[in-house]
Amino acid sequence: MPSRDIQRRGLMLVLSSPSGAGKTTVSRALLTRYKSLSLSISATTRPPRPGEVDGRDYHFVSNERFAKMVAARELLEYASVFGNDYGTPRAPVEEALSAGRDILFDIDWQGTQQLAEKMPQDLVRVFILPPSTTELERRLRARAQDSEEVVQRRMAKAADEMSHWAEYDYVLINHDIDTTLQAMASILTAERLRRERRVGLRDFVESLRDGS
Repeated sequence: MPSRDIQRRGLMLVLSSPSGAGKTTVSRALLTRYKSLSLSISATTRPPRPGEVDGRDYHFVSNERFAKMVAARELLEYASVFGNDYGTPRAPVEEALSAGRDILFDIDWQGTQQLAEKMPQDLVRVFILPPSTTELERRLRARAQDSEEVVQRRMAKAADEMSHWAEYDYVLINHDIDTTLQAMASILTAERLRRERRVGLRDFVESLRDGS
């Protein structure tokens, strides 16, 4: 007899790290590898960077629109980073989880804390560390997206960001992308099999007990 697919509630996979430690690279690789995983698209007040597309990379909104979303409780989390506001729209996340789809979040520790307050049972938190501060600075400069002033600000902020590592379920040191992705595969497999997420398991066990 073929095995049955057991209904599962989706999970919220959060990746956090200091800028330059690799979370964006890891996120893109995971989205390519796992078709059942989709990226939570944040709303932000910052202007688009070269190549970014509204609705694909971010929902680019005005300061006024963002304030209305906060007031209407349309955001699961929001924070101000380097003078710009970022937030996660609630409705598409709740819809995806109920349908058994997993959502990937590329957010900082502030946003992670807010998600943990609102939806703790759905959350899987992974913090990514660089192998060294020297490598972190090298990666920031290699991106060639930020001015020298911004690079220095991000380096100064990194120590504070890394102090929140203990608030996460898993901590990975990103020496290389392949090793990090192997670890992420193990985390996803285990978390998807957690009893409390397999909402169809009770019915399945009952059917076994009934002999069907």
